Amino acid sequence: MIVFPSDLGWMGIVHCGNTILRTTFGHPTRHQAIDKLSPLESTAVKPSDSQRRWIEQFQRYAAGRRVSMRKFQIDQTWMTPFQRKVVELCRTIQYGKTLSYGQLAQLAGSPGASRAVGSTMAKNRYPLIVPCHRVVGANGIGGFSAPDGLNFKRRLLQLEGAKIAS
Repeated sequence: MIVFPSDLGWMGIVHCGNTILRTTFGHPTRHQAIDKLSPLESTAVKPSDSQRRWIEQFQRYAAGRRVSMRKFQIDQTWMTPFQRKVVELCRTIQYGKTLSYGQLAQLAGSPGASRAVGSTMAKNRYPLIVPCHRVVGANGIGGFSAPDGLNFKRRLLQLEGAKIAS
């Protein structure tokens, strides 16, 4: 596990080699970020060179710079085929753009599965890498399970310059 500060609060990454198992962000303290990840691993270690590149990308994003995390390898072994498809499609949503849950369901080949898309986004273990904050409701912002919920989702979308309905 690696934990580090950013302009969006304390962030953390749990990984196995080059595969990311979970991320977290938006915590006011280092301890809270560690606590969020601690069921998976209990000690924070000094990051390697490749892990420092992950940290740099997260910190650049948090500072309002456009970055791509599409090449980050994430663990998908726990996902259903539908969830994998939704996650991969979500990862293609461009910085500053949004799709509705329904639009993402349609792209995944399952029109009418917007609730299943919402459930997949709510279970997202890789916020920012899988930019679930870019998935919104048809008539508004939708939900968000990160610290400070919808306020944080709005903050991320504003950081990216996305146009959103309240």
